[in-house]
Amino acid sequence: MLCSARRPAQGILETTFVYHMKNFDFKILKKLENSLGRAGTLETPHGVIETPAFVAVGTKATIKSLNPDQVKDIGTQVVLGNTYHLYLQPGDEIVAKAGGIGKFMNWSGPTMTDSGGFQVFSLGVAYGKDISKVIKITDPSLMIPERFDDSDAPRLAKVGQDGVSFKSHLDGTIHYITPEKSIEIQHNLGADIIFAFDECTSPAEDLKYQEEALNRTHAWAKRCLERHVKLNSEVNSNFAPALFGIVQGGREESLRKKSAKIISEMSVDGKSFDGFGIGGSFAKEDMSTAVKWVNEILPEEKPRHLLGIGEPEDLFMGIENGVDLFDCVLPTRLGRNGTIYTKSGKIHIENTKYREDFSPIEDDCECYTCKSYTRAYIAHLFHGKEMLAGTLASTHNLYFIVNLVKKIRRSILDGNFHEFKVEFLEKYLKSNN
Repeated sequence: MLCSARRPAQGILETTFVYHMKNFDFKILKKLENSLGRAGTLETPHGVIETPAFVAVGTKATIKSLNPDQVKDIGTQVVLGNTYHLYLQPGDEIVAKAGGIGKFMNWSGPTMTDSGGFQVFSLGVAYGKDISKVIKITDPSLMIPERFDDSDAPRLAKVGQDGVSFKSHLDGTIHYITPEKSIEIQHNLGADIIFAFDECTSPAEDLKYQEEALNRTHAWAKRCLERHVKLNSEVNSNFAPALFGIVQGGREESLRKKSAKIISEMSVDGKSFDGFGIGGSFAKEDMSTAVKWVNEILPEEKPRHLLGIGEPEDLFMGIENGVDLFDCVLPTRLGRNGTIYTKSGKIHIENTKYREDFSPIEDDCECYTCKSYTRAYIAHLFHGKEMLAGTLASTHNLYFIVNLVKKIRRSILDGNFHEFKVEFLEKYLKSNN
């Protein structure tokens, strides 16, 4: 259901767009002028998410090195679990018996689960090649000139038309995931928002394979939606997860636009996707263009999630181009390895100059780490290989990213987004370069 209304609210709210389904409402409170950006709210069965928002990644139903109370105190609104990993361990049936991922991990707020599609990419064609979601398009070492000439390369996953076969990285057992199976697993995991099963491709793939993968993703999306609708009709419950369809297409404008149109118009028995994920890998140089292509076509009244992207400069880019949600492992992954975000760029806490630096990571930061410890102490923990090192660094990093997005949201509502963007990035990027 879509409706719109105009009402003044302290000079902030001019137009409200509302998308409604059972236990799920998305409202746009204010839009950025001359861009696709917006600030809104997303109501779920386990709470309201103020968008744009950063989603903390809890791969195995845990934010690495942090407990749920710490994650909440940081200001995190929503966490995302990994379908592939939870299917293998402890098993989605066990999570279902526990009452769903939220109860299982003692998280009372909104939850999401991905589809497992990125694991197909990372365990398949990208396995052993050091290809990530974002590459430099000028790096020739990441090109795959002959897609089907690497059959002897080590890989744990292989893609077929009906689904994906893969070997468990835990014990080598063989598994087969279809679109229907992915949806069934995610229904068992019990998150508020789930994603359609897709094939994530490398930005280095040729056009022929990108087209093949995209057609496969669209066919899988339809099967996911069909299974989702059927499962919802079979369950006598007030709870039904929202299903997001995923747009793919690599770096090709025609494929991205085609995918956005097909996924946004797809329906089964009058029911369409409740929101959209923007998936796949990107070249850093043209990420903003690819996101804009998609969001100019996707229906404005439904939420959009940029999967696996979370560097500060990319957050500004995505929000300006109409993204409402982001998830990324970087805050905690970098933290565990001693790389820490600051407004003046990233610092590497194990560098010698921090051994006798008795100031906090940032003087004006309100996170637990900055209010309680010095750079010298955190550096000592890393040099001593202490477990607390990763906890303190991850606490700061997640606080930094979560609250940066909150500040960006505030700047949209206050009407000073562009000034805030320029001020922040000038200092952050200058120091990083």
